[in-house]
Amino acid sequence: MSQSFPAAPVFNPITGALRALAIDSIQKANSGHPGAPLGMAEIAEVLWRRTLKHNPANPGWPDRDRFVLSNGHGSMLIYALLHLTGYDLSIDDLKNFRQLNSKTAGHPEVDHTPGVETTTGPLGQGIANAVGFALAEKLLAAEFNRPGHAIVDHHTYVFLGDGCMMEGVSHEACSLAGTLGLGKLIAFYDDNGISIDGHVEGWFTDDTPKRFDAYGWQVIPDVPGHDPQAIEAAIAAARADTQKPSLICLKTIIGMGSPNKAGSHDCHGAPLGAAEVAATREAIGWPHPPFEIPADVYAAWDARQKGKALETDWQQRFDAYRAAFPELATEFERRVIRRELPANWPRIEAQTIAAFKEKAENIATRKASQNTIAALLPSLPELFGGSADLAGSNLTFVPGSRGVTADKGGNYCYYGVREFGMTAIANGLALHGGLIPYTATFLVFSDYARNAIRMAALMRQRQIMVYTHDSIGLGEDGPTHQPVEHIPSLRLIPNLDVWRPCDAVETAVAWVAGIERKDGPTLLALSRQNLPTVTGSIDTENIRKGGYILADADAPQVVLIATGSEVKLALDAKAALEKEGIPTRVVSMPSTNVFDRQSLEYRLGVLGQNTRRVAIEAAHGDFWRKYVGLDGEVISIDTFGASAPAGELFEQFGFTVRRVVEVVKGVMAG
Repeated sequence: MSQSFPAAPVFNPITGALRALAIDSIQKANSGHPGAPLGMAEIAEVLWRRTLKHNPANPGWPDRDRFVLSNGHGSMLIYALLHLTGYDLSIDDLKNFRQLNSKTAGHPEVDHTPGVETTTGPLGQGIANAVGFALAEKLLAAEFNRPGHAIVDHHTYVFLGDGCMMEGVSHEACSLAGTLGLGKLIAFYDDNGISIDGHVEGWFTDDTPKRFDAYGWQVIPDVPGHDPQAIEAAIAAARADTQKPSLICLKTIIGMGSPNKAGSHDCHGAPLGAAEVAATREAIGWPHPPFEIPADVYAAWDARQKGKALETDWQQRFDAYRAAFPELATEFERRVIRRELPANWPRIEAQTIAAFKEKAENIATRKASQNTIAALLPSLPELFGGSADLAGSNLTFVPGSRGVTADKGGNYCYYGVREFGMTAIANGLALHGGLIPYTATFLVFSDYARNAIRMAALMRQRQIMVYTHDSIGLGEDGPTHQPVEHIPSLRLIPNLDVWRPCDAVETAVAWVAGIERKDGPTLLALSRQNLPTVTGSIDTENIRKGGYILADADAPQVVLIATGSEVKLALDAKAALEKEGIPTRVVSMPSTNVFDRQSLEYRLGVLGQNTRRVAIEAAHGDFWRKYVGLDGEVISIDTFGASAPAGELFEQFGFTVRRVVEVVKGVMAG
């Protein structure tokens, strides 16, 4: 937190272009946050013009430095930087800031704007993503680099402010970054003492340098944030320490250059206003009309020639690497550049699923998940796992797992009790490329990770979330640990595929689906208790569709739809109903999200038409109404659970054959 006011900068046309583009775009949109772009202009200029390794002509160059704007509300700063340095972001794109279908959204969005590495805006998650980027660099360098051949050798730079520091996820991620010694992570703390509500001294009095020193970071305190020479020296000091991540604490004035609003929250989250924009132009010595940049200023910012030379140098070094280590180079290209699965992947996954069918084990789906990881890991070295201090319960650690430390690489991270940080870090791992991260905790603790789960879905990133202890079936730990509303609410997150498999075979299929899916995350809700294999004779392609007919009858009068541990209950109920002359179809629906993407013809073929339907799931039941209709019924648990052995709980909450038969008869009579 800043209490002092640093000296004003020497305004010049280079930083003037940044400031002018930001305030003009925000003013034209009548929406945005001018304070950060104005206050961080000198920091941005030193980093982007003098330090950052990037190529605007190829934003995806593998060994580029990564830049993260964790204080994503200051998005016009990165848009101005991208435009001025030569990325495919035109002046017209800046004029369309915050407009429908423009490249310049209100907050930076990955795969939407060239040069944006991650979607930021939810404060704290950008720095957590940056930890993931830096961890990925460390892991890939350990795996692929050889003496004299450093083909993975880049830094991760991140801007963040007081808001990111206040968010708990920054603590989770930065604490782990220090423990892992991520020496190529450099964070720039914009210490201006202002948030939306005003001066932060009333609610944020942490000694941030001491906090990060305690994490094991190199801390460079009290850097004048408007002094380019001091900033450049701080960056050099940060880069010199390769054993620790670095925090550069920069004293700045928010809205620097605005004569009447600098240093106040008035410029944090609203346009300056026409009069103040004019006054700011005069104060910073910028005489040019809105969106007009002189040619010499463009030339001073243009990074294309330098970027091309940097990438060409790397490519030449990579060619030498390929000559010396052809197999490693081929693997690097597959994983990091093309992001493809191994050529023999179809055979690997088919053999894995076939083995589960043959064994037909009676095991918990969390155990089936562990067995799947163990089977796939030798052929899929990009799998990188981890758990939030529950490896022995989530069963995510397998014989081939190797824990990463500050001194060595590996393929598994002990995240500690950091569900939110873990998930956001894994998003960074996925964004970086070269790794397929999987994370784990109890399903009930998905609440801690919720916004990072949402961000994974929004960014369309491949992360596999292994969430065990999926229902009251976990037993004695009681309602604090028993999910009720979690599965249905997670299914509502757009672009998140939720799977709740009923046995080992469905679990393996769900894992394969998650690995093959390149456009979003996959969540596996897995049981603590053992479940019999009931899908051994089912065509794998049907399971892949998310819902299918598991057991049928001639002219069924009722369709039972179930997931997870309740599928066996549905099969037992079918046997009882048919003894009473009621032909019954059982549908297993491990993933409603995937099922809903199938054709209408397929879905109706599975669910039946003009047939009564009953859904069975040990979770909140409202979600199932769209499948069973108003004339159907849902057997569910719509209250919190209780502490007792699992068998007693299922009996107590009505998950019995007797109850299913009664409900079906009631539906048919209705």
